[in-house]
Amino acid sequence: MSIASRLLEPLLGHLRPRKLAQRFQLAALFSGGVWLLSVPAVFALTPADLSLQPSYVQGAVVRGKAPANTQVFIGDRALRLSADGQFVFGIGRDTKKDQRLTLIDRAGKKSILDIGVQARSYNIQRVEGVPEKTVNPPEEDLARIRKESSLAYRARDIDSPLTDFSGAFVWPLIGPITGVYGSQRVYNGTPKNPHFGVDVARPTGTVVTAPAGGVVRLAYDDMYFSGGTLIVDHGHGLTSTFIHLSAILVQEGQRVEQGDAIAKVGATGRATGPHLDWRMNWYEHRVDPQTLVGPMPKR
Repeated sequence: MSIASRLLEPLLGHLRPRKLAQRFQLAALFSGGVWLLSVPAVFALTPADLSLQPSYVQGAVVRGKAPANTQVFIGDRALRLSADGQFVFGIGRDTKKDQRLTLIDRAGKKSILDIGVQARSYNIQRVEGVPEKTVNPPEEDLARIRKESSLAYRARDIDSPLTDFSGAFVWPLIGPITGVYGSQRVYNGTPKNPHFGVDVARPTGTVVTAPAGGVVRLAYDDMYFSGGTLIVDHGHGLTSTFIHLSAILVQEGQRVEQGDAIAKVGATGRATGPHLDWRMNWYEHRVDPQTLVGPMPKR
């Protein structure tokens, strides 16, 4: 057994093959302490090879590679494959059921893997001092909120052929982490939806850079809840959202590369102090940005 197999074997017993698959490469990034696991090279799925498969947790971003002319499904949903077979999918915060991965080769042969999803525990955060109208919006603001939500939904629902999702991601801002994915926030004593991003505190005006390449799909200066809001498409349904911005430095339709200055930290929308809230989606599924980067670097 290789060194990699011995290190990964304790984590991987929950992956259960239904049939032997064709040659297939799969890599998953997840946040059990922010691990980065990948399967080296392309391999044939046999019972022995399955020990090489990584673990899956709620909120994980899963990236993989299949042979040319292969169809790949997660559940009933067909995944977009790049010309060289790369794909991505996300596991939601509260997903409890096993995820079924199906591959169909060019001859029509079907191979199925049932992937066990590992549960995570989430923190409860209490935030006081938020303006009451942003906790419980008045009736006259609901039309604006619905319009802005629709704009964000459409920006995240683009199935583009970009393959920036397949490269390494870096932190868009270096600083203290003050909020994490999955935690539920209680605003002024009122429980609200879970927090779906990672918060990094820095002074207003601090420059935010692109964590990976992509195309700007939404640049909106003042949304009701999120203030200055920027959405960047990394391809195949994976997007980054940056909110509470004091300034947006790019335009919709613009191509950005990793490290480009894209915005500035602010405290706009529903925020009690200056910080960046970095969120990620795979289409409608909210996933954890920290599953794609290592520990926060020291300043």
